[in-house]
Amino acid sequence: MTIRLIIADDHPVVRSGLKAILASQPDFELVADVENGEAAVAASAKFKPDLILMDLQMPVMDGVTATAQIRAKNVSVHVLVLTTYDTDADILRALEAGATGYLLKDAPPEELFRSIRSAARGEVTLSPSIAGKLTKRLTHPLERSLSGREIEVLSIAARGDSNKEIAAKLHITEATVKSHFVHIFDKLNVTDRTAAVTLALEKKMIRLD
Repeated sequence: MTIRLIIADDHPVVRSGLKAILASQPDFELVADVENGEAAVAASAKFKPDLILMDLQMPVMDGVTATAQIRAKNVSVHVLVLTTYDTDADILRALEAGATGYLLKDAPPEELFRSIRSAARGEVTLSPSIAGKLTKRLTHPLERSLSGREIEVLSIAARGDSNKEIAAKLHITEATVKSHFVHIFDKLNVTDRTAAVTLALEKKMIRLD
């Protein structure tokens, strides 16, 4: 079975390297390579691939937004995230958007090939370090306690945004943002947002771009 692939990454060198590596496998067929999420959505509709290798941080439209749009339009198109980021916030957002797998860019070629074949079949595929983080999140009281939305609020707060700005970005009310912070402080056993952000960064629950 031939697996039709699209590469979505804003770095030309990365795309070139991936094309060269994928060309070594007789069952892989690269149908397009694009430089941002918006182009990935368009290419997915045009070429109807089996799998898209999706970077997260891209201009115009990020990989998470693109993944959600692609999966909403065609659930038979699977997405394997290929990124350098391994924070809880990135992993949760990607998986919640519908990504079938999550792989780090330092993965060896053979692991990449296995992941592509598994993800193309619709099987959940995670790099060992990502699987370990998710397992830890389920078993560690601190990391289990924060919801995806609370992590999202904290991620934006880490950039210095006010409650009003956070509310606007997430399309919720300021009162809801304040409520989220009350729960965050209680769960992390801290008394202010600086302490919450600092702890979350230390635990790699969020990252600063």
